[in-house]
Amino acid sequence: MVYKNLFNRLLLSLFFFIIFIASFNNKYLLFFLGTFIYLFVFYEVLKFFKIFFKLILIYLLSSYFCFFLYFFVYFDYQIFNLFVFTIIFFDSFSYFTGKLIGKNYILKILSPKKTLEGYLGGIFFTNTFFIIYLFLIYDELILFKFIVLLNLIIFVSIFGDLFESYFKRKNNIKDSSNYLPGHGGYFDRFDSFIASIIMLTIFSFFINL
Repeated sequence: MVYKNLFNRLLLSLFFFIIFIASFNNKYLLFFLGTFIYLFVFYEVLKFFKIFFKLILIYLLSSYFCFFLYFFVYFDYQIFNLFVFTIIFFDSFSYFTGKLIGKNYILKILSPKKTLEGYLGGIFFTNTFFIIYLFLIYDELILFKFIVLLNLIIFVSIFGDLFESYFKRKNNIKDSSNYLPGHGGYFDRFDSFIASIIMLTIFSFFINL
């Protein structure tokens, strides 16, 4: 069962990755892909979340507003790609590190499978990979900006995951839906993106002042 779940996660992640790459050079396709995902998240919330419904709705509407604003005011291919791949790498490294050596469970009341080792592994390996990559192609000033952004994305991703877990626990549901085998639902899969796009838009506003 564990291996089947892992296979489903990898297969579905590959599917979304292929769609993302296919939309790589067209920000409007990326925008429509994101909007499609948000619509499914809204549908899950309308169908399955009753407690804190208004709060969740405000949270999602705020996130989508920032998503819209980012794409039509602040969009930058390099920064957006760093944003997306940071979330993917952090999620993947955290998952595999937690599965391999995770022992110390934290915040079990919110997210019982998250471990300290998983989070630390995700932070360490994501930073190591991207710092080496960015060091090879950017000067020190731009490198520093990207490293700051990288870790802000990681930090907010963690809270996005915990927010969504909190909402699920309050509504007494394990997954936001079963629409994405191996991942649960769209809210489960894109919880980090939903929170982090708010931060990315605010970050983009300040660096463009």
